[in-house]
Amino acid sequence: MGKRTYFYFVSGFILLIGLLSILIKGLEFGIDFKGGSEVAIQFEKPVDISYLRNVVNKIGLGEVEVKTFGGSTGVLIRTTLQEIPKNVLPVVKSRIEKIINDNFPNIEKQELESTSNSITYSFSNDSTAEAVANKLFENGFTSTKTSEEISKTGIVVKLGISDWIKDNLSEKIKENKFNVLKEDKVGPKVGGELKRDAVIAIILSLIVIMIYLAFRFKFAFALGAVIALFHDVLITLGVFVVLYGVIPGFNLEISISVVAAFLTLVGYSINDTVIVFDRVREQIKIHKTIPLEENMNLAINKTLSRTLITVFTTLLTIIVLLIFGGDVLRGFAFALLIGMITGTYSSVFVASAFVLEYANRTNSKVTF
Repeated sequence: MGKRTYFYFVSGFILLIGLLSILIKGLEFGIDFKGGSEVAIQFEKPVDISYLRNVVNKIGLGEVEVKTFGGSTGVLIRTTLQEIPKNVLPVVKSRIEKIINDNFPNIEKQELESTSNSITYSFSNDSTAEAVANKLFENGFTSTKTSEEISKTGIVVKLGISDWIKDNLSEKIKENKFNVLKEDKVGPKVGGELKRDAVIAIILSLIVIMIYLAFRFKFAFALGAVIALFHDVLITLGVFVVLYGVIPGFNLEISISVVAAFLTLVGYSINDTVIVFDRVREQIKIHKTIPLEENMNLAINKTLSRTLITVFTTLLTIIVLLIFGGDVLRGFAFALLIGMITGTYSSVFVASAFVLEYANRTNSKVTF
């Protein structure tokens, strides 16, 4: 505890950089919070991202974000649109008609229904309907046979943004085959609600933790623990903002999984802090005449080996998840990695140090 002043400067410096980055660069939210459509694609060979961006920007979807995803063969395509714009729909429908007519000349078909999301066709027989559905699927359009008994010869062709993207890529980049890894679509209203609920979840967890610790220990201990948790979350958030776009292959966006990681690190950090506080209380009960700072040093030394062993084994698991967990879990694992380190650090140099400072500045004696 005698060196705590130095660590105040370390924490303050890191927090300042993180907060300035948040204010200047802003948080980069994922599709869960922003709303829109997102398609992750894996090519067989490395792809020219500039050429791909040029292709996607010309298909009529407005502002489209195209970036690498997990390596030189992975691409993430994102747009704020939920469905194909009305001015692009005729182009999409004529493309579907061209595919059918080029591959099945003089075919008998009837358009049963046409909406902004799909087209339903009817054909003369079941085998023709299945052949057309397969051919459209090869060209990037999701098409399925209708399940109703009265229309087994019908197919439904989906008119989604991801389908239009896949069709254009299949036509423009024929020599480099690709697979769709994931497709996500979130409405702006749902995204806003998720963002609000995520903030509420973190704030409520901190309030409940403070109330619990105030009853179990003292109010100064509860306040110190919550300040340490804010410290952990803000530093982890700052690292996300500072490193966004810096490390190739890292998808450091704030998504639902990252929020889950924040809540996990809150739980891990408070567990570490409670163990230290338990030892401090135990020391104070046994050595009532020893100064608080000395009791804290003794308590921290007793728990230090346990803390380091626990965090080391946990970090081994997180590093494995970070390396082999794939792009979807990479943000989650990275948030835990930073959070576990800051949580262990804050249990000693933030939470315990705050209690000591509070006792010294208010001239109050901590007793149990």
